[in-house]
Amino acid sequence: MSTFGLAAARVIVAAALDTAHAEDLKPMAVIVLDAGGHLIAAEREDGASNKRFEIAHAKAYGAISLGMGSRALMSRAEQQAYFISGAASAIGGALVAVPGGVLVLDDGAVVGVVGASGDTSDNDEKVVIAGIAAAGLTAQPD
Repeated sequence: MSTFGLAAARVIVAAALDTAHAEDLKPMAVIVLDAGGHLIAAEREDGASNKRFEIAHAKAYGAISLGMGSRALMSRAEQQAYFISGAASAIGGALVAVPGGVLVLDDGAVVGVVGASGDTSDNDEKVVIAGIAAAGLTAQPD
């Protein structure tokens, strides 16, 4: 049985933000969703622009909806733009196909997803991966 829940989500968010601070990144929004795309935890730092939560959510929600990290979605968008556009429409527009939405695995099974937004997409992904590792879980960014 998975140990992924609120306690793990809080560790992920805290560690992601700690990593962002240690690397002197811009203010972040970090969101953790379960495998069904439901919110477990989220934080938006002071100074983060007003839509960072929505962008972090769309990175995460798009990833869990299509079963691949948002880095893989970006690659797919470059190859099949019409598919990604259609998929975004099918899930209500909540899909941002750039790095920063990372699937969370526990014993090889997808148990959730984490999204971040605030700095470059690569840095957003980096803090998410650090947060997931801090919770003792496995990150699948692609």
